[in-house]
Amino acid sequence: MIAYLEGTPAATGDRWVVLDVNGIGYRVHVPEPEIHEIAHAPGKVKLHTYMAVREDAITLYGFLHTSELELFTVLIGVSGIGPQIALSILSRISLEDFVLAILSGDEKCLTRIPGIGPKSAKRLILELRDKMKKVQDAMAIAPTGTQDRNVSDAVSALVSLGFAEQASYDAVRAAAPGKTGATIQSLIKAALVILRDGERK
Repeated sequence: MIAYLEGTPAATGDRWVVLDVNGIGYRVHVPEPEIHEIAHAPGKVKLHTYMAVREDAITLYGFLHTSELELFTVLIGVSGIGPQIALSILSRISLEDFVLAILSGDEKCLTRIPGIGPKSAKRLILELRDKMKKVQDAMAIAPTGTQDRNVSDAVSALVSLGFAEQASYDAVRAAAPGKTGATIQSLIKAALVILRDGERK
């Protein structure tokens, strides 16, 4: 299993990049929004990868952030969602908006993504919300009010994306110290910035 690749972008196309790693070119499928960032990188690029093995092909999927890789693996674990549809989801909607759509049960938002119909949207919400609920129930954070529930839901969403529970809780608390009107969406967005900055260090 290839956990990550670090090399120089040699070519890019529609949701793919060829990464030159010590003279070997690896073709890696990546989310559409990251193509521009990878193509204009000043030096080497590190992609966290998932290798899909079938009888007729071995395909690499790559992501700049571990949180996107974790969400990708969660998505392909949902019945009826394969790697290509999962990549389409990550190409068409931000992590923050996707998490919010799952938490709020927003089927219309999900069906705007190519390859996701009403049935797939319902299945995504059902299976992923259930997963988040299990994570939330296992946490030691006891919500006592609306703001505490928002913090708890935001932490659950981040944990479901692959971030550590304690790191997620610390990031959410750091994102809204003393605030009383922060929404789940704003907490997730602010916490993701903190967590991603931590990944780069």
